[in-house]
Amino acid sequence: MPSNQSPLGSLPSRFRRERVLIVGCGDIGMRVADQLSPRVRLMALTSNAARVPQLRAHGVTPLNGNLDAPRTLRRLAGLATRVVHLAPPPANGWADTRTQSLAQALRMRARPRSVVYGSTTGVYGDCGGEWVAETRAVRAHSPRAQRRVDAEARMRFWGRGSGARVSILRIPGIYATNRAGGTPRERLLKGIPVLRDEDDVYTNHIQADDLARACCLALWRGAAQRIYNVNDDSGLKMGDYFDVAADLYGLPRPQRIAREGAAEQLPLVLLSFMNESRRMRNQRMKDELGLRLRYPTVHSGLR
Repeated sequence: MPSNQSPLGSLPSRFRRERVLIVGCGDIGMRVADQLSPRVRLMALTSNAARVPQLRAHGVTPLNGNLDAPRTLRRLAGLATRVVHLAPPPANGWADTRTQSLAQALRMRARPRSVVYGSTTGVYGDCGGEWVAETRAVRAHSPRAQRRVDAEARMRFWGRGSGARVSILRIPGIYATNRAGGTPRERLLKGIPVLRDEDDVYTNHIQADDLARACCLALWRGAAQRIYNVNDDSGLKMGDYFDVAADLYGLPRPQRIAREGAAEQLPLVLLSFMNESRRMRNQRMKDELGLRLRYPTVHSGLR
């Protein structure tokens, strides 16, 4: 399929006005909506009245509801033929109660044909820089990643019981020049250091529009209860990623420091990402979803 062709382009006309519900319609959800419109009827769950005008401007019908208030989700029953679930888990605990509530609502009446759930590559844990395929067992180290493991299990269990095709997309760091905080420029301007090469970790990336295209393709092409790594072909260590960005933006490359002293100079959140190293394989994404990356490396995407 040509990279600029809609994933719905080859479908019979009777299927082109399916009803797609986006749950967690933030930046990526809006990109999904823009790529699917106007070939399907688009709906989005929102608990924020201020978002309604923006959603309507993109051809999306807002549905008032809150994943933390299960009773408000009853109206979702039987509405959608396909669902894109991009909402994050709650901030605390080991279980994703939001995904549990959504699954319960979708059980009522006619079930959607397919569901795409946006997870994270963090479920693999630290892999020591090894290449990681979807067959690798999960080994989440943090409560944040464990909540994603819980959500994946809930969605796959729901798919087996309902007969719907559930596709799990394991997503790394998302970037885009037109996404808030979507490039390393701000961090480079602050002069935050990175680890020296011998202490550094491999990170993985996906450009936001390529991720949205993967979500759209998975709605129609994803296999039942199938997991897909969704990342580009960069395969860079974290420090190298920031060096690439610095060179593209004409900024100084960040200082390199040893891991031993990193705790004194880096934020705790950033340190947590520096404790996990892996290189993601994406062949299943290319072969089964048919995604041709428009931005195969960060060198092209950060421009």
